[in-house]
Amino acid sequence: MPEPAQPTFGDLPASLEAIVAIAEARGYSDVHLGVGESPRFRGQGIILTTGWPITDREQFRRWLEEILQPTDLDRFGNDLDFDGAHAFPFARIRINLLESVRGPAMVLRLIPLEVPSLDQLAMPPVLKELATYPKGLVLMTGPTGCGKSTTLAAMIDWINRTAAKHVITVEDPVEFVHTSRTSLIRQRQVGHHTKHFHTALRAALREDPDVILIGEIRDRDTLSTALEAAQTGHLVFGTLHTNSAVRSVDRVMGLFDPQSKEQMRRELAESLLAVISQGLIRTRGGSRTAYHDLLVNTEACRDYIQRGDLDEVEQIMARSAFDGMQTINQSLAALVEEGAVAPQEALSHSLKPNELAQTLRGRIS
Repeated sequence: MPEPAQPTFGDLPASLEAIVAIAEARGYSDVHLGVGESPRFRGQGIILTTGWPITDREQFRRWLEEILQPTDLDRFGNDLDFDGAHAFPFARIRINLLESVRGPAMVLRLIPLEVPSLDQLAMPPVLKELATYPKGLVLMTGPTGCGKSTTLAAMIDWINRTAAKHVITVEDPVEFVHTSRTSLIRQRQVGHHTKHFHTALRAALREDPDVILIGEIRDRDTLSTALEAAQTGHLVFGTLHTNSAVRSVDRVMGLFDPQSKEQMRRELAESLLAVISQGLIRTRGGSRTAYHDLLVNTEACRDYIQRGDLDEVEQIMARSAFDGMQTINQSLAALVEEGAVAPQEALSHSLKPNELAQTLRGRIS
């Protein structure tokens, strides 16, 4: 599929807020700014040039002062990296600052003020079902920028509107801000409201939660506490940076040393509810849509996970649509059949393109 034409922009706006407003109005996902670079946007997955002047250090500093406190600026100066968030009247942004060869730079991810619903996102119906469980672990996985946070926020919003529960989130940073409705929701940001994921998660077990959301499972301590929470009567959501459901299970087991793997495999097999692996793909209309690898931990899957036979799990996924499961190739093939996605685009996102090519030859004229 050919790259879309680069849009045109006027003069450089006077403030960072005005730059972000352009991104919000045009539906762009990210703003890229850096010393020694011309500002750029990302729209529908494509980096877009603006033609604006090269940014100098003075201009970049003024932009930072619009969105950061002096203590945050000092922290960036010391650590050379920074993650945070800021709210404009029209949109919330996730902030990542970095030091590079040319100088400091930042990436701003736009987050809508209103949490989209699962229906608006056209998510598989099984996601609502998973949100009704009283306990267990749900892993949301996928590469950076695939919409994991948006999908999880929609699941939390559905719980918030349909169930009277206490929800605690631990995020870095807080992206979507929820207003308590039927449920009570408390959100904590690592670095501002708590120092570490695993200590906040451990504390959450004593805070009478029904549902716990962990922004990212980064280490063994966080994973161990998440499994403990899932085993002791809590519904736990967490994210990983993996690109398939089965690889996510393998990645989880890789966090543990060989001596404890057998025990942890048993605990994971008992606690896991599902793995939702998500990606984004360009449509024929130039927008992007989600595709999914969905593992629901049925009794058959549980046995194979406990034995470490993950190839068998993937075979079960391919023939268990009635349990809400599907493979990446099944999801991509469905998008092609609907006419939403070009076959070559689907093949480029497949982890098993030869298998998908055979499927498409058999179904697509």
